[in-house]
Amino acid sequence: MAPCIAIVAGEASGDLLASALIRALKVHRPNLRFEGIAGPQMIAAGCECLYPLERLSVMGLTEALGRYLELLPVRTRLKKRWLAEPPALFIGVDAPDFNLSLEEGLRKGGITTAHYVSPSVWAWRRYRIRKIARAVDRMLTLFPFETNFYREHDVPVRFVGHPLTDIIPANTDRDAARHALNLPITGEYIALLPGSRGHELDYLAGPMVGAARWLTKHRPGVAFIVPMINADMRERFQRVLEQQGQGLDIRIIDGQSREAMAAADGVLLASGTATLEAMLLNRPMVVAYRLHPVSFRIMKALFSVRYIALPNLLAGKQLVPEFLQSEATPEHLGAALLELLEDNEKRQQLCHEFSRIRTSLGNDASARAADAILELLPS
Repeated sequence: MAPCIAIVAGEASGDLLASALIRALKVHRPNLRFEGIAGPQMIAAGCECLYPLERLSVMGLTEALGRYLELLPVRTRLKKRWLAEPPALFIGVDAPDFNLSLEEGLRKGGITTAHYVSPSVWAWRRYRIRKIARAVDRMLTLFPFETNFYREHDVPVRFVGHPLTDIIPANTDRDAARHALNLPITGEYIALLPGSRGHELDYLAGPMVGAARWLTKHRPGVAFIVPMINADMRERFQRVLEQQGQGLDIRIIDGQSREAMAAADGVLLASGTATLEAMLLNRPMVVAYRLHPVSFRIMKALFSVRYIALPNLLAGKQLVPEFLQSEATPEHLGAALLELLEDNEKRQQLCHEFSRIRTSLGNDASARAADAILELLPS
């Protein structure tokens, strides 16, 4: 029987990374089989879906607790399945709260494990490094600053770079993106991305619509594009729009978040992988994030870095404005967007910094990740 790789991804960004990794591995080992928790892109790449990826898409501590009773049996069943019929390798893609415990149990059972996408252990909850050391045979990191942290704690690590640098071209054509979305070539557009998870949208949709209203008052004629990942998220946002967005020029589109950012003059978005996409697209951005108040207080107490937005973390300084919790108000978000739209010199400086960071992330990331995984597989 063909060797099996067990793999678990936990959200849309993990689905993207895992699908690219699966395809890169099949270039070298076409007979490999894959099974696990998978999203649509992983399934299209040939992964057998044992459970849908959406079941792991939670955020924050209190929100994760709400899913605990559902997720614990899933993890238990997967562990039992793979200990009974061991795969050649297990790969956990992000989703550390789910995957690290699973990896630890599988590794104790003699199964080789790899974790793709470092948890933010260098930023908060640093005590998790002890569990990571027990759980993984190799950590694959997307960002260069993460590698030294693992080496300092004697965890086998490989920096592979971020696959988005290979997917997103260095120069994106704004007019072409607008044409693809059936938008006018002229005019000023802001992309609003309140997150790919339900809880993110619930906390951020209101402030973002409020920011759109504030900006429209101070810059008449500006319009907004809002990509929604699925019908449920679209319906949630539509309800907020009906309550707060009357009279605003807001167009909701299905998916196509990258095209929406490419078509825009600026982006207002939730902290996460989308901030890296916006940076690689050379789009000025304002970053916002809100959590349940209890989650935020706990995270703030455990946080050990100054920034949350990836462009700021990669630069080691604040390149883009970021607003957390009570600071993420319509007035703050709208004013920051207005400054980005009006300050051409700042926009040019941002593009220069974004290009420099892109270079530091390397290229052929999925192929490099596949090479690191293949080294762990029996020949």
